[in-house]
Amino acid sequence: MAGQTEELIGLVDCIVRPLVDNPDDLVIEANETDDGTVRIEISVNEEDAGKVIGRQGRVIKSIRTLARAAAARSNERVEVEVLE
Repeated sequence: MAGQTEELIGLVDCIVRPLVDNPDDLVIEANETDDGTVRIEISVNEEDAGKVIGRQGRVIKSIRTLARAAAARSNERVEVEVLE
């Protein structure tokens, strides 16, 4: 599980880091919920939150779709959230 989680964090990092203007403020953490779902939390500078979320949430929806597709390889569930 830990290897898969690290891969998911790396995937999300590769997608989000080029989007933000303050990459030093980017923090990506993963926790496992009680039901076994991996919850990935993205913390960015408040100026960059809009870039990560996108218009009408399109960017974060795409990030979630990619993370779910990557997690599906090992039959895991994943949630991706942006913390402001």
